This record gives sequence, structure tokens and C-alpha cells, in this order.
Amino acid sequence: MPENLPLTMYNLPLIFLQLNLGWVLLVASFAAAQFMPGCLDYCGNISIPYPFGTSKECYVEEHFLVTCNDTHYDPPKLFLTTSDIEIIDIHLSGQLRISSEVAYDCFNEGGVLEDYSDERTRLAKFPVSNTRNKFTAVGCDSYAVISGSQGQKYDMGCLSLCDNINNVINGSCSGIGCCQMSIPKGVRSFNISVRSYDNHTLVWNFNPCSYAFVAEEASYNFSSLDLANLQNRTMFPVVLDWSVGDQTCAEAKNNLSSFACKANSDCHDFDNGPGYRCNCSQGYEGNPYLPNGCIDINECIISSPCNMTCQNLPGTYNCSCPEGYEGDGRKNGSGCGLVPVPNHGLPVINIALGISTSISGLLLGGSWLYLGI
Repeated sequence: MPENLPLTMYNLPLIFLQLNLGWVLLVASFAAAQFMPGCLDYCGNISIPYPFGTSKECYVEEHFLVTCNDTHYDPPKLFLTTSDIEIIDIHLSGQLRISSEVAYDCFNEGGVLEDYSDERTRLAKFPVSNTRNKFTAVGCDSYAVISGSQGQKYDMGCLSLCDNINNVINGSCSGIGCCQMSIPKGVRSFNISVRSYDNHTLVWNFNPCSYAFVAEEASYNFSSLDLANLQNRTMFPVVLDWSVGDQTCAEAKNNLSSFACKANSDCHDFDNGPGYRCNCSQGYEGNPYLPNGCIDINECIISSPCNMTCQNLPGTYNCSCPEGYEGDGRKNGSGCGLVPVPNHGLPVINIALGISTSISGLLLGGSWLYLGI
């Protein structure tokens, strides 16, 4: 019972209404859950939606295993499978972000190599998003090479040169202080090595190091300040694409017991490798990989699409106008307008007018007759 509300015959319906509302919200919260019951749903502040999970009964396939390390990190960190690849976030749209290191080489004023690091990343099943990431090299005496052997095999190079910091253009990676290249489809690994031509001897006073990395395109905007020390950044987010299985939607639907897309969801073939993705159908939201994971959206409450009367229906809604109004009832349609009044008199009024006119005529005629006599 709600606090400070005495139980009387007058407020009893209100109490039941509040309790029923609470029950509806509780049911909705379970229906909208993103994880399997009994499974770890968060690692620190990172959500772990199904089909990912930290144990066998909690993920759909082995490569969806994630590891939550709460022993060595506070707050805990989430890692892909059993690797040291840190996961930043996971999205049910079919993408996740990982943290990837920067490759570099640095020289002293005399051109002697002082420090360097190449970067090697193996991603097993999940490919690097070819639409969300770029391979970037930063430096005025730099060339970087990226290659891969898992999934799509490839080798690419990126050259960046300049002899004066005043020649570089902030925000531009056209090859003067910074260069960028697109990532091909199907890439599931990358090795990055970065080198220089003259050991930075001609540009050392403003650019002692070369840098190279794969990063989400939106996360990096080149600045001349990066030539000094990359502004102390050593990690960048990389977007990975993920899919379920290794079949197309048509093939996977032949075995409904293993088909990953549940009720009120749609299946889409993966375009960056084998497999398919699921998403809730229009009018539904939630987790399409869980039974009853896609719940109906109440458009009447969320978006108020109707001008007057709105009725929520499974996956859709209906707008209508009350008696005396006409139209489709939609705010983006004709709405609801008053029904126009017909432009003619009522029969009773017509009769009354006829009688009064007749009487007036008789009186006038009688008066003229009397005067005539």
C-alpha cells in the first residue's frame, strides 16, 4: 500500500489503480530486459545484452563470450572473449566498440630511435566496420603500413610528409601532416607498423614521432598540436560489426529452433561477412534475440500522433475523430474538423414561415376589401 494513504472506501480504487500501474511497469521492465535471466547484465557501467554473455548459458555462440574482470580493475572492465581487447560498449544494432592502441616510433634530436611500438589486433569472428573507421597516420616524416591475414587479406600504406608546421591544415588528412585510408570489407585483423624516412631529423623540433592507428572516424579530428605528442592519446575507439551464425536469413529460417530472430522481429543479411542480424519490427522495441524481447511501442503516449482520439494497437495505432468531427485524426494528416452545418432550414421553420405569410396575406387582403366597400 502507498505510504501515508489510509485504506478507506473512498480511496480504495485509487490504491488498486496505483498497485495495478506498478504491476504493469514491473511486467514492462521484465519484457524490456536485454539479457537472459540469471545472467550478468552489467560489467561496471557496460551493458551486456544477449546474445553476448559471460558464461555458456548466457551467450548464443562461443565468439559472443565476454569476460568481466573485476579482480584487477575498479570499476570492472569488459573484454572480448578471453583476450585483452577491451570493450567500450555493445549495441543491439549489430556493432560494438573496442579500445585499440596507437603504433608509433620516436627519435631524439640526433635521429636515434628512442621508442617504438607496433600494433597487432586479432578479432576472431567480428570484422572491423568498413564504414565507421579509418586508418590514420600522423607525422611530417612518416609512412605507415597496415595489413591483415584473417578474413579479408590486405596490405595498405599511408604516407604523410611536411617540412613546416605552418603548412599543415587543421581538420585535413590529405597527406600533409596526416593521411587517412578506408578499411576494406571483411577485415578481422590488423597489423600496424610505422616508420620514418629521415628519422625526424628535419622536423624534430615540432614533430619527433610518427603515429598510426585504426579509429572510429568520428573520434579523431587532426590538429597541428598532434604533431608534438598526439596530445598524449595512446588509445582510440574502433567500431566492430557483429552478426549471428554463418548463414543468410533464408537459410537460417529453415531451422526455426536455432533461428536467432524471435517474435515481432525482422532478419537482415549481414553485409560485412557471413551471418545475419535481427531487429525489432516497426512499432516494437527491445531485444530481438530474446523470446518476447520485442515489446509493443505505445505510440499514443510516446509520440502523440493523433489530433484527438488515439488507440494503441499491436505494432501500430489508430487515430479517429469523435462524433461531430471529420478527418483522419492524424496530426500530420487532415486532423479533425467540425462537420459543416447543411445550408437549409428545418421543416418546422418552413411550415411556421408559410403559416405566418398566409395569415399576413389574408389580413392584408381583408383590409383592402373593407376599405373598398
